[in-house]
Amino acid sequence: MSVDDTDRRLLRQYQADPGLPLAELARRATMTEATASRRLDRLRARGILKGVGAVIDWRRLGWEVEVSLRITLDKTDPRAFDEFIAAARHVPEVLEIQTFLGRVDVRLNVIARDMAHYQEVYRTRLLTLPHIADLEALMHVAEIKRGEALPL
Repeated sequence: MSVDDTDRRLLRQYQADPGLPLAELARRATMTEATASRRLDRLRARGILKGVGAVIDWRRLGWEVEVSLRITLDKTDPRAFDEFIAAARHVPEVLEIQTFLGRVDVRLNVIARDMAHYQEVYRTRLLTLPHIADLEALMHVAEIKRGEALPL
């Protein structure tokens, strides 16, 4: 799905500050309010603009530990992926689930309040997920760059 330069200009301004009133967004994107409104509606209808949400800093809420788990599944059971993912969705501390082609099948991004909490989550919720053949935990040390804005 292609977008033109006007759409890109509008999206750049919108992703920089999605809380702007339409009039200000249109001014910054150098178009009329009516044009901005029509284009935003069209971008939503095409599924390019999926919505606006809150970005919550979970660290400021007392969650101090972040771990990436790289998991290889026992693929001898054809239901392994579906059953694993269905179970992982129910672990509240799992923020993200990604699947891959290659040696690693799934990556879970997990948060915990502290190391004791992580150890509890790991033992009681993560290790009990079905079809795990191999698991590697990578402790996050620092976030260097987070790409929340697209290079439009």
